[in-house]
Amino acid sequence: MKNVIVVLVVLAVIALLLGSSFIGRRNQMAIKKEAVNAAWAQVDVVLQRRADLIPNLVETVKGFAAQEQIVFGDIAKARSALLGARTPAEKIAANGQLDSALGRLLVVVENYPQLKSNENFLRLQDELAGTENRIAVERRSYNQVVQDYNTFIATFPNSLVASMSGFTRNDAYFKTEEGARQAPKVNFGTAPAAPSSKPAPAPAPAKP
Repeated sequence: MKNVIVVLVVLAVIALLLGSSFIGRRNQMAIKKEAVNAAWAQVDVVLQRRADLIPNLVETVKGFAAQEQIVFGDIAKARSALLGARTPAEKIAANGQLDSALGRLLVVVENYPQLKSNENFLRLQDELAGTENRIAVERRSYNQVVQDYNTFIATFPNSLVASMSGFTRNDAYFKTEEGARQAPKVNFGTAPAAPSSKPAPAPAPAKP
């Protein structure tokens, strides 16, 4: 009888330890998942801030370059996709399209020197540049938090707890693919000088 009691006590202690460990790990996962959500909220704020700046920027550019309808149309479509996206993965994909469309707009701007000296445009330039910097900072922070969460739930025995508790891997990263999703560099300064058309001087003849 005593042996049975001892065994039951041991089993109860083991169950208590396992249950405590399970609950502790599950709570850590919940905290890390909330950290991911909080980091995404910061990204979402700056993406919305840029989306709000774009209509004024486009209207200003139209005043000097009304014929660039293809670029304006691409920006409108990308912005609409971003505002209509619901999940982080959808917004990240739409943001990549918007980055590309803004990059093409910046190329157009270089062809209009008067636009680059317009007071309203210069103000929007500064606001957009600041927003782009914030986006770069916030999405880097977001990626780090997501990586930390994914690593935590993938390691054993956390992977068992995650599987039993419904915690799944988050693949909504900001990814850089050969420059396709890099944030456009907002620089409306003097365009780079064209390469010189003069032939390079011939090398001096070697001395005997």
